[in-house]
Amino acid sequence: MTPRGRFTLAGYLSEEERLLQATAREFAQREVAPSAGERDEAERFDRSIFVRMGELGLTGAPFPTAVGGAGFSYLGWSLAMEELGAADMASAVTLSVHILAQFPIVTWGTPEQQGRWLPSMLAGEALGAFALTEPTAGSDASAIRLRATRVDAADGGAGYHLDGTKIWITNAPEADHYLVFATLDPSEGANAITAFLVRKGTPGFRFGTHERKMGIRSTPAAELVFDGAVVPSADRLGAEGDGYRIALSALAEGRISIAAACVGLARSALEQSAAYLLERRAFGAPLAEQQGLRFMLAEMAREVAAARALTHQAAAAKDRGEPLGEVSSLAKWTSSDAAMRVTTDAVQLFGASGYSRETGIERLLRDAKGAQIYEGTNQIHRVIVADEVLARARAG
Repeated sequence: MTPRGRFTLAGYLSEEERLLQATAREFAQREVAPSAGERDEAERFDRSIFVRMGELGLTGAPFPTAVGGAGFSYLGWSLAMEELGAADMASAVTLSVHILAQFPIVTWGTPEQQGRWLPSMLAGEALGAFALTEPTAGSDASAIRLRATRVDAADGGAGYHLDGTKIWITNAPEADHYLVFATLDPSEGANAITAFLVRKGTPGFRFGTHERKMGIRSTPAAELVFDGAVVPSADRLGAEGDGYRIALSALAEGRISIAAACVGLARSALEQSAAYLLERRAFGAPLAEQQGLRFMLAEMAREVAAARALTHQAAAAKDRGEPLGEVSSLAKWTSSDAAMRVTTDAVQLFGASGYSRETGIERLLRDAKGAQIYEGTNQIHRVIVADEVLARARAG
């Protein structure tokens, strides 16, 4: 259950789910939260935190035991991600993207590919990245221009040459394994997009610009540059042309993870605000006695509770094997908007202290803003949800 047992599905959690949540909470508060501000200020990625996640089993938690994962439910996983988001959104994003990079291998990979790529990722020994975004392909993933050119055995081994760039790739350049989406023919749009598994250090693959971000600054993001990088056919994931479907299916799952982290971020802002209103005195009484501020706090609590409920609904749908397009978009859109509103109000309640970098409250606001953009902008999620609603209406 969440701290003090409020607004949870505790009565429906298995012992394994309770254990995962408790493990994530203890780790997040003891080993992640204390250094979050310093790492953000220095824009420093701490690989030891990711390694520790692996030791605790978090890097493979939501995957089936058949492929070497821990076999936890996605509801349990969402509870763990909430705890990480409450401690440090940057660390939560690093882990979420690492999990995102594994989903397609679990779902689409051959047993041989799973055997080569998954063990080190599930164990937290190899960090993963999901390489989709390009300078001209953000929300419109079908506009990918990174080119994959077939190479036959006479040219040195059957496979593909990759040429082009990716930008804003989370976990780069620290990641070891990259799931890269490229097109065989830009004129064919989504039908030509193909997925490839690429290792760091592959000849012809290097890193370009390192992004300097407003928030989640201790999670790196960088440009990937491919200049004739050779990828063997054995490292193509799925068939040629399957890449777009692979990307969309993985993103639907990943959005629930980000939604859960946003719930944690908003919860942290709420709890810190409540504590501050009890501590700070003005006009001879604690700020908590001022009705206007109490109402702000109540509205923040409503936002957190609603976002959590929708995120749990999406996670439960994932566990039941139901379609995720609409519900995952609703969860991510709602939770990231809630995180932005709650952290904005938290800065207001803290006043000058909230605006100062000393308290860490302004960091929560900066981290929340990014979540409205990555994993699909919230405007795109409105399109997805509207399409689903209209499709049902047309079907009668």
